Amino acid sequence: MRAAAALLAALALAAPAHGVERVRLDPTRSQAGFGIGVLLLFDVVGRFVKVDGVVEVDRERQEAVVDARIAADSVRIDGGSREDWARSAEFFDAERYPEIRFRSEVFPLTRLGSGGALEGRLTLRGVTRNASFELLPAECAHPARDCPVRAKGVIRRSMFGMRTRRGTLSDKVILELSIYALPNETGFAPS
Repeated sequence: MRAAAALLAALALAAPAHGVERVRLDPTRSQAGFGIGVLLLFDVVGRFVKVDGVVEVDRERQEAVVDARIAADSVRIDGGSREDWARSAEFFDAERYPEIRFRSEVFPLTRLGSGGALEGRLTLRGVTRNASFELLPAECAHPARDCPVRAKGVIRRSMFGMRTRRGTLSDKVILELSIYALPNETGFAPS
């Protein structure tokens, strides 16, 4: 009898959450960007053109979790001369760590319209740390479908093992996400 009860409890825990919908991110319209100061004179600004992932939407609770994945080798920097350096072991180390990932904590869907904090875990160069982003207020009624869901945050590169060029590069890196749902998806605005 105890074994049957334990099995039922295990199955209940393994069952998917009721009402959770997986909305896929649009990899052609979504992107991530970064900026880092050089010698306090100028910023190197780049973007990643391969962003993928899902948003798990619980319509019943009006909550969501974002799980975004970025291909580290998809980095683009205007002019292109710094792209190889950005992919190298000195910075993103794309060969050893091909994926950058952010998985948020649960947040209320209303935050997509109004803006607010987006807490989660960022994995970069094989190191996972807490990260905070600020969701910016939506510029349309249907975020992720008619306009991007935008988020901005700051990380310290030294916390992810990037310790070279301390005299020339800022430790502070500004990260930005611009996310769309696939066109055939319902989006993740509150219903």
